[in-house]
Amino acid sequence: SHGACGGATRGTTRASCVTSDASSSPIDARCGPATQTQPTSPAPVSAADAGQNDLVASQPTASIVIPTRDRPEYLGVTLASVMPQARTADVEVLVVDDGVDAETARVAQLHGARLLRAPASGANAARNAGLTAAAGDLIVLIDDDVEAPPGWLAAMLRGAAQTPDRDVFGGPIRARLEGGLRSCGREQPPITTLDRGPEDRDVDVVWGANMAVRRRAWELVGPFDETIVGRGEEEDWQWRYAARGGHVRYLAAAGLDHRRSRADSTIWRLSLAAYGLGRTARRYDVRRGRAPRLAAELRTLAGCVWHIGRRRCLNGVVLTAHSAGRVREAVADRAREAVRFLPGPSSRSAPGPGS
Repeated sequence: SHGACGGATRGTTRASCVTSDASSSPIDARCGPATQTQPTSPAPVSAADAGQNDLVASQPTASIVIPTRDRPEYLGVTLASVMPQARTADVEVLVVDDGVDAETARVAQLHGARLLRAPASGANAARNAGLTAAAGDLIVLIDDDVEAPPGWLAAMLRGAAQTPDRDVFGGPIRARLEGGLRSCGREQPPITTLDRGPEDRDVDVVWGANMAVRRRAWELVGPFDETIVGRGEEEDWQWRYAARGGHVRYLAAAGLDHRRSRADSTIWRLSLAAYGLGRTARRYDVRRGRAPRLAAELRTLAGCVWHIGRRRCLNGVVLTAHSAGRVREAVADRAREAVRFLPGPSSRSAPGPGS
């Protein structure tokens, strides 16, 4: 969840510092299907560019899809942790590139991953392209800024095999800020996390940084909505899946680390990212018809500022930035509403006779 003072994380617990909260955390309510978009086909890639390791079977047991955009250093760490596990399990790895940095292709080829060019911008467009191109029946979705410990993939595959009546899976996501961040410990870390306990169980949603989908579920529900950017990208798809009677399975042993490098763990970098995510979180809440009123967003912002002073908590600065992004969008919503109700030229009073 977002922290109770409106923070930038996605976890599973609510902290206690103030009154209102954003809604892109897991919730129990179900919503109807959202407007779907048709996936665009991935651009063709030559055999030389693909770089698929010969040790992976031509008909893999599963596929791993990694959307990426101009972060080759992060991608290198991710692939170094994932590729040995994939080779052992005969699982193909597809990197779907949405950026312009040529180093991405070199990193993918160096590690033996198959490279695709995303046909459109955004994580959901990359996910759809990867799902379309994947050969496996189970498609594992991870982000390009994770590190998977030994045993992660085996736990994901084992959990899926042991629950054939479930088609969507996810595992724990642990935050790892390599630069450190002084925090009071009352709020979630300022990047996406997930912890639903030590046992496997059905849950409402999991996050796309560590998620697996059987092909039949993707074909039933349709593609990820490519018009959603930021918060809600994978959550929207899971609500549509739930609306069709689907269940999401949490696999407690299939955990991985969600990283921020030392350079990206500074207050400035974290706050800048949090502000943008706050804006997209508010937009997604509006889309779902559950956005808090502006007054509630302002109370949350005030609570975050109070948290900084009261707790001497640097994480509170990041939470404040996230809340400020939400307030920015709420003010813009209010302004748009005001303009919509302004009288047009035809509705203004005409001068009376003799005036």
